Amino acid sequence: MRKLALAGFWLILMLRAALAGDPQGEWLDEHGLARIKVADCNGHIWGAIAWEKEPGGVDDHNPDVAKRSRPTLGVPILLDMKPAQGTADKWEGNIYNPENGKTYSAHIQLTTPTKLEVKGCVLKYLCGGETWTRYVEPAPAPGTMAPKAAPAKQPAPAGAKAAAKGGVAVAPANPNAEFCAAVQAAK
Repeated sequence: MRKLALAGFWLILMLRAALAGDPQGEWLDEHGLARIKVADCNGHIWGAIAWEKEPGGVDDHNPDVAKRSRPTLGVPILLDMKPAQGTADKWEGNIYNPENGKTYSAHIQLTTPTKLEVKGCVLKYLCGGETWTRYVEPAPAPGTMAPKAAPAKQPAPAGAKAAAKGGVAVAPANPNAEFCAAVQAAK
């Protein structure tokens, strides 16, 4: 009996580790009106509008008058989310709502690998939220696949030439660096 309990305990630990997730990627909001690109920016989660069902939206409720004419496409909405202490798959920070121009205290939490719970709060007690679904590019219909083009030649990673000449290799740059710089500058 003791062996069975111990085996069950280890199974639970392994399942918990397997479920630990990564919120990076694209997420479809609950109403299917927008996709949000979510990325890790030096240990903090940021997200910006990457697609709109009805293109051409404008951030006209922004409290910063200078930003009221900017397109909503690309607007950061998940702002500086840090890992929550004591809770796996949860991040805390702020969320910007372009529908009313307000920024709220918020948290996001992966409830499954394909579901992200998003909650914003006013005064920590008045909270609202929705569940986003991980977006996966639909597969092309059978018989409609276009032939793949030859992949473009990629430049050598930073430090590759130095390593080839006997120098010290440098770790590759953060793949999210351009996105992170853009969303942090636009907030």
